[in-house]
Amino acid sequence: MIRKRILLVSLLKPVSDTRLYEKIGQSLAKLPDTEVHVAGYIAPIPPAAENTGITFHPVFHFKRLSLGRILAQGRFWKLLNQVRPHLLIIGTHELLPLSALYCRLHACKLVYDVQENYYLNLTTQQVYPGLIAKIAGNLVRFMEKMLAPAIAHFFLAEQAYARELPFLGQRYTVLQNKYLPAVTNPAAKRSLPVALTQHRPLRLLYSGTISRLYGVWEAIEFTSRLRNWVPDVQLTIIGYCAEAAYLTELRAQIKDLSFVTLLGGDALVPHHEILAQEQRHHLGLLPYRPHPSTFTCLPTKLFEYLANGLVVVTEENPLWEEILRQTNGGLTHAFAQELTAEKVEQLLRRTYYQKGIPADVFWKEEAQHAQQVVRQLLDQSFTC
Repeated sequence: MIRKRILLVSLLKPVSDTRLYEKIGQSLAKLPDTEVHVAGYIAPIPPAAENTGITFHPVFHFKRLSLGRILAQGRFWKLLNQVRPHLLIIGTHELLPLSALYCRLHACKLVYDVQENYYLNLTTQQVYPGLIAKIAGNLVRFMEKMLAPAIAHFFLAEQAYARELPFLGQRYTVLQNKYLPAVTNPAAKRSLPVALTQHRPLRLLYSGTISRLYGVWEAIEFTSRLRNWVPDVQLTIIGYCAEAAYLTELRAQIKDLSFVTLLGGDALVPHHEILAQEQRHHLGLLPYRPHPSTFTCLPTKLFEYLANGLVVVTEENPLWEEILRQTNGGLTHAFAQELTAEKVEQLLRRTYYQKGIPADVFWKEEAQHAQQVVRQLLDQSFTC
């Protein structure tokens, strides 16, 4: 029997990416008679990967604004002709043109994993100057619309994308960035329900992308203010900062703050190290600055914090507030405002997770959806 080859590719994410490799890739590797390949930015292969049967291709390495980013298209085309997939799943909009061409020439099914609303990001996050950002955002949206007919199916990381992206039609499945545990019940070692008054020192965590938009400075300010009531509070910041100038600024800001520890910063941090920190801390912070590009999204670390039994404090946001209400896993706070004694009392003395860790923050159901879609697409590919 012919083994059906599946290739998952991201131009900008590491080959060990949490979503493409750990979640989607490992889920599809469990399908019978399949051969799964994952390609991405050069990064260490996770130690546990050798037991998955997945083949890795760490083929991309360039500075974000460089000629190397353009030349990476040639490496991608070479990879396609090397692996010759029957199903191609891409997680970067820049790969759409060559992907559509390859799939047309080789009767390969194409899946676009929409991890972000790139148009909204480019036009609102001020990463590039105004006119350049507007041109780039509209070019991306034009390309997505023009190539949408060539895409067999869309995976969406956020439910909101079904409303925000006009080119999807009905060919989409929402696969939220829920938590895939390394063990069956990662929060079993925690004594649930949780009350923060029992923890000394009280350890706070900011994990993931380090940036102004995601509120790393707000996390530091929140911790500093909380120390007025709880002097032995500590903050760990772990993740990668893509903006070198901001990282230098951040290091200068925290160099005299003994209660702040920075892990990573100028290098990608393996996901298993981030998860290990989540399991050692008591309170997880999501101090995102209110912004249209994140307001309708459920961050990966929100699911991770909930699954690991951390008490979660998020910026005020109706979507996040509802999740915390349903799970009894935390509360919201306007990080730009001062902490009040009433807020601190509410945070520390409230009892969380009275019904235990909620089952719907885990990846299991998303894995089943991904497997179902891919089985159907592969069956179509082999009957064409």
